[in-house]
Amino acid sequence: MIPESRDERALLVYAHRKRARGPAAVMHVAEVMDELSDLVLAAGARVVASRVQSVDAENPATVVGKGTLVKLKEEIESLGANLVVFQNLLKPKQQALLEEELDVKTLDRREIILDIFARRARTREGKLQVELAQLSFRLGRLTGGRKELSRLGGGIGTRGPGEKKLEEDRRRIRAQIRQLERELTTVRRTRSLHYQRRREVGFPVVALVGYTNAGKSTLFNRLTGADVFVADQLFATLDPTARKFRLPGGREAILVDTVGFIHDLPAELRQAFLATLEGIGEADLLLHVVDGSSDAMESNVGSVNAILGELSFREKPIALLMNKHDRCLSRPPRQEGALWISAKSGEGIPELLTLIERELWFHRPQESASTPPA
Repeated sequence: MIPESRDERALLVYAHRKRARGPAAVMHVAEVMDELSDLVLAAGARVVASRVQSVDAENPATVVGKGTLVKLKEEIESLGANLVVFQNLLKPKQQALLEEELDVKTLDRREIILDIFARRARTREGKLQVELAQLSFRLGRLTGGRKELSRLGGGIGTRGPGEKKLEEDRRRIRAQIRQLERELTTVRRTRSLHYQRRREVGFPVVALVGYTNAGKSTLFNRLTGADVFVADQLFATLDPTARKFRLPGGREAILVDTVGFIHDLPAELRQAFLATLEGIGEADLLLHVVDGSSDAMESNVGSVNAILGELSFREKPIALLMNKHDRCLSRPPRQEGALWISAKSGEGIPELLTLIERELWFHRPQESASTPPA
């Protein structure tokens, strides 16, 4: 868990491959670094500088070249940085070498995201998923350098166990993973029963999905009158939250808020992340909330659509909502068929409620839904 009080000053580093491919390559380098900065801020550290090196290939030992290492050491000293965070995913030996060379704690974005998840999880399932992801990550690190597993200080990335024999570590972690998986099975079975009961009383389910910090929780609060935590940070909401809300014709439905999506989510975190989205498989309608004011809007939409496709949710009815219209009044709509709204000011909310009612009763099976009110 992140300590409540500390002064971690982070230097951000990205060895950018000139011919990189994949979701992250769609984003401009500046956007990638902005997102990394937002992650570090959400984890509670202060960003003092960012450095990008363009490379044909990552240095197998230290990711960046020797010259860049020298410059980083100089900046660490001059800026008083006590933490280095790499956008690149570090192998155990790379991490150990970097910490030895730079003489400060060195993490990658996976550990930052894990720390945020650990801080934000509130429900039993969320906490179990975070713990499972952490243990899976540690298990993968046991085969390499062990420095990161024996940190005893405070701050981001310090939740590793103390030094033990390698095989004892492996057995203990695997046993914990098996126990967590059993507990998660029980929690998911309970959640499935809750969804079944909602079905039995006739409530359709609407799920909010979208890139992190798109404004889903603000919209959730606007529609349901709830008081879900809202902050201008990545992963401000981690656990799914469900509430009833009323539609214009008097009918009621269940609205589900979900964890925000993110570009190029590391493999170690995908299972914990995707599990939080299982509930939207029960949804009759998905509301894809987009930050219409973001310069990375198109790549964010692409990342969300890719994950929905991976989960076989693209065939569900989806309404595209361009949020934060109050921040971009001079911009014309750039997504065909999208509804522009502002969850903060309430602009477009009446039209959204009408859209939800129409879509729900249009797509619901005839035997489980009557004719919607006029």
